[in-house]
Amino acid sequence: MTTTTLAGPRATAPARRKAAVLHAEWTKLTTLRSLWTTPLIGVLLTVGIAYAVNDAYGATDTSLTEDPSIGIYYGLNFGQVAAACFGILLIGQEYNAGTIRTSLTAVPARGRLFGAKLLLGGGIGLLAGLLSTAGSYLAAGATVDLALDSPATVRSIVAGVLYHPLLVILCLGATTMLRNLTAAMGLLSPMVFLGTTVLAAVPGVREAAQFLPDRAGQYALRHQDTAGIHYGHWTGLLIMALWAGAAAYGGLRSLRRHDA
Repeated sequence: MTTTTLAGPRATAPARRKAAVLHAEWTKLTTLRSLWTTPLIGVLLTVGIAYAVNDAYGATDTSLTEDPSIGIYYGLNFGQVAAACFGILLIGQEYNAGTIRTSLTAVPARGRLFGAKLLLGGGIGLLAGLLSTAGSYLAAGATVDLALDSPATVRSIVAGVLYHPLLVILCLGATTMLRNLTAAMGLLSPMVFLGTTVLAAVPGVREAAQFLPDRAGQYALRHQDTAGIHYGHWTGLLIMALWAGAAAYGGLRSLRRHDA
């Protein structure tokens, strides 16, 4: 006499629950205009400004010819603000509207909910990074002589693609720890757009500022070495990844330990 096992259906139940959470988060992302338009604006800003800068100065500005990455990623100075806002809005708007309580009621497993947000946020950020980097290199290619097979260019492209998802994850994790949309916007957006640049110009703080996430990540984009930076280009990308990982871990701990 044979017996029938029910292990198969039971084993697929967790996978189905994860898929359901992902689908719910995807529905939020695609139906809320502030969410899906933000990374799109970031891509358009990054590529558009890169095209404008290279068209106007690419053939005459010596800084752009000595290190083409300056012109290629010039638009990232503005586009990264959209990436940061996207990461903030992924969970910050739920805290702001109070709908985080509904989300946590529907998905009691908080790690699963946070993981779905990380996965979708990182995935959209990766797509934005691919489009922004490809568009920026195409914009610069008409005015700057680029060797796409050189190690520096390959590394810069990889860093450019990964910069966006790492920044999204960093801001998502930090916002979850703050549990407040206004505080996150007021702290993270100015810091990304202006704060670390200002800190890097202060003599007494310059040494420490080079280890901030966006400074380290942007150094990984450079084709040439920069005076005063005490680590390699790949190390810069690793530093940013460590910041993003720490923020994600902190966000998960905060979500699990605090009530909505």
